[in-house]
Amino acid sequence: MKKKDLPQDNSKLENVTRELCYTQDESGEYTTGLSKGWEVKAKALDVAWEDIKERTAEARAKVDRGEASPILFFMELRLMDLPILAGYTGFWKWTIKRHLKPNNFKKLSTQKLQKYADAFDVSIEDLKHMRFNES
Repeated sequence: MKKKDLPQDNSKLENVTRELCYTQDESGEYTTGLSKGWEVKAKALDVAWEDIKERTAEARAKVDRGEASPILFFMELRLMDLPILAGYTGFWKWTIKRHLKPNNFKKLSTQKLQKYADAFDVSIEDLKHMRFNES
């Protein structure tokens, strides 16, 4: 792709980041250029973010119905799975699975809750009540 043809389509990430692409300059030499984005990629990202919003809403509903603990909500919100959360907290995956049950979550010590709160970048009270800063 020629440097002049590098896509510069608008995307939701254009004010946050640029994508490094390899292009050819006027003399045919390979060089790099920055792209704000391209339409196809922007649409794919929109679909992915909608899926994340749906999963987060489903997790919140499960917590509200008493089927899961707030840990599930924050895992979805922060785009974490069991191995990632285990890495941040130091808990075994099977331990986290137990903590996903509301009755077990209610029995957690302040020290364990603090590990989860630190991993999710919230306070213990915010963790318990599923509050978060959307900035």
